[in-house]
Amino acid sequence: MLIYNNVEEGDIYMETLMIKKLLKVLKSNKDTKIYNYTVPDLWNCFNYDETKFTKTQSNELMVNPYDFFISVIKDYIMPNIKDGVSYKTSLSKATNKKTPKKNYRGGDWIKQSIVYSTMIRTSAAWDNDRSGLLEKENIYKMPETGSFVRMLAMLPLLKKMGVNVVYMLPISKFSLKDKKGDLGSPYGVSNFNEIDPNLKDYLTKDSMTLEEEFKAFVEACHILDMRVMIDIIPRTNAVENDLIKDHPDWFYWIKASEYDNYKVPKVEGIGETTLPTLEYMEKVYQSKDTYRHINMFQYNPKEQNKDLWNKIKTKKNLSEEIQKKFDLRIAPAFSDHINDSQPPWTDVTFFRMYEDFPKETKKFLDTTDRPPYILFDTIKSNMYHGENPNLKLWDKLADIVPSYQRRFGIDGARIDMGHALPSKLLQMIISKARENDEDFSFIAEELQISNAQFAYDAGYNMIIGNGFTMEPRVFEGKLQRFIMNSNTLPLPLFACGETHDTPRLAAREGNEVLAKMLTVLNMFMPNGVPFINSGQEVFERQPMNLGLDSRENEEFNLPKNDPYYGKLALFDKYQFHYTNYRRWELPDILDALKPIRKKWLKELTNNKSFVPIYSDGNSQTFIGLAYYKKTKSNKNNVLLILANGNPYHEVYLKSNIELVRSLSHNGEMSGKLLFSTHEGPRAFTQIIDHNILDIHLGAGEVKIINL
Repeated sequence: MLIYNNVEEGDIYMETLMIKKLLKVLKSNKDTKIYNYTVPDLWNCFNYDETKFTKTQSNELMVNPYDFFISVIKDYIMPNIKDGVSYKTSLSKATNKKTPKKNYRGGDWIKQSIVYSTMIRTSAAWDNDRSGLLEKENIYKMPETGSFVRMLAMLPLLKKMGVNVVYMLPISKFSLKDKKGDLGSPYGVSNFNEIDPNLKDYLTKDSMTLEEEFKAFVEACHILDMRVMIDIIPRTNAVENDLIKDHPDWFYWIKASEYDNYKVPKVEGIGETTLPTLEYMEKVYQSKDTYRHINMFQYNPKEQNKDLWNKIKTKKNLSEEIQKKFDLRIAPAFSDHINDSQPPWTDVTFFRMYEDFPKETKKFLDTTDRPPYILFDTIKSNMYHGENPNLKLWDKLADIVPSYQRRFGIDGARIDMGHALPSKLLQMIISKARENDEDFSFIAEELQISNAQFAYDAGYNMIIGNGFTMEPRVFEGKLQRFIMNSNTLPLPLFACGETHDTPRLAAREGNEVLAKMLTVLNMFMPNGVPFINSGQEVFERQPMNLGLDSRENEEFNLPKNDPYYGKLALFDKYQFHYTNYRRWELPDILDALKPIRKKWLKELTNNKSFVPIYSDGNSQTFIGLAYYKKTKSNKNNVLLILANGNPYHEVYLKSNIELVRSLSHNGEMSGKLLFSTHEGPRAFTQIIDHNILDIHLGAGEVKIINL
């Protein structure tokens, strides 16, 4: 029998759950070394034994790392295991919950969820030895970036905030060729089915594989009634990836010697960032710069010289060999909009979805006797189609999600750039996942709310939407329009003011006041799914990426003496500011909101229960939401959420609630202030002649009232 650090193999593998194996491994690997090892005190939401840590002046806990993570599992996660439940599958399968027969699409549980977006390597990163730097190897030879094991310590905090869906940015193996930043982008995936090896935890040593650690993490989430969603990227791949060896024809190629001249074609007579509709594509193909661009493309190396290709394809540094022997490189991807100012995305490329040119634009080509090329039409495979789909590639892409379902029991996925996929391929991806789990949920990376119906028809459960651009623009009235119009959409969207691609709320106009107001308000947005971006809960100011809606110098929001000044978490070594003095403020607020949201969840997720509330002066910074429920006694059956979006000044308003009273069949009305960002619970008496609310709201205040 094999022995792993004094733990017998039989003892480990007889365990039903991988989380139990992880606990045994940590206990076995624990040593007697004295550690100067710290974690943020915010990670202790599970009553870690006070005799086992020392509190530092920097809001950290000095702990034995083995003891700390053992306690998270043993004292917080394990007691929630229910007899007879298999946590190896998705949560819907594990609990055998029957899906409603009416008005329910598989995966619609997302509508009643609170989603936490995490990038594991950053969310669970910490300078444990207090060297001032986030190190690949600290004084204990341990990496300080995040892992699935370290992320377990975050789960109690997420539960405190009411989170029940952990959505992870890409966790697949990615390429470092032409990488961005210190670590490279997780969106430059080089192998869909392998997990990023940097997420392996040091504490488990060789006693567990990385895949087993991820499995343990998913099980832990399921045990805590939290679902797990992943991010998949079926439209692009890294310019250096594992598929090139067997399928060079799945990619686009240019001469390596001309690589430095590669740029997006500029088309005169068309405006900036224009959707490539057919009327514009005729003009695109009339442009000299377009032909300068597409004439750069070459046939793939296998097609050029099959014998030479067979000799080099098994070489370790295949990209270098291709460049040396063929003078070829994979062509970088770029935006699918005409005259977008973004430069080429040098770390990723597009898959060649069709083996021929788009039939809709082929008539504009000067000649079809040319190699495959990347252009706005070949990128937008949802709009432009060839006659010969690359079916082997499609089958490969359609199996990404099922592969993670089979191995790890995930519950849902977001499809990156799904809007640019051929509709038949998108149907394959969604249908194959739901063949394995009829309650599997899909999020569409659809930022235009006008496309919500398309996303619904395609089989999605929700869209991302445009909250990140609308919500922070309070004084333009965009927050009010976003909230009030959301109820008219055929799919829910994220109730959020920031994502991993956008500026941080705490760095917007209004700063922490705005961030707190929106975080609270989003818990009650009609037809919205509350979304918390990792770091948002501690008022993080530094964006993770500059992808959307960024302003000049957005990456320099931190003081110059901050070790993470100018760093972007999507590409660099970065840790969130978990020890700042306001670190408990939002978690405590969200904890207080949990019972209110739970009691009213049915109404909050029922469009017919919502009534908008407007002020007498039609203030653009005032948000008024009402939800009503039918009760036998007609008492306590109206929930009001009143918010002042102005983060600087208080407001005095009057609002007519006659419609709310008529719908709820209430005569005399009285109320109780259940929650406020500015004061404690109390009786609410500001009702004039039954129909008028006399409202006072402080700067950025949110009041929640039960009438």
